[in-house]
Order: sequence, then C-alpha cells, then structure tokens
Amino acid sequence: MILGVCEWLSLKLGWDVSMIRVAFVIGVLIFGAGLGLYLVLWVVKMFSE
Repeated sequence: MILGVCEWLSLKLGWDVSMIRVAFVIGVLIFGAGLGLYLVLWVVKMFSE
C-alpha cells in the first residue's frame, strides 16, 4: 500500500507481502477495521526504526 506497512510487516512476520495486502484490503472492505489497523501499524513502524 502507500506507507510501506505491508512490506515491513511481512519482513517482521516472515509472511508473503501479497497475502498481507490482501488481508488489509479485505479488512477495509468487509470489517472497516483495516484502515485503522494500518495507521496504527504505520505509527509503530515509524517509532521502531
């Protein structure tokens, strides 16, 4: 996505980045929580570097 959270998260978890992107898109479209989670993870990423 835009802020690099999916790639960062894939490196931390050892998962495929495309699977994480799909999970975020599904989270946004179905649950509406994906965008908030994405922003929270972006803040965590910024402070962990």
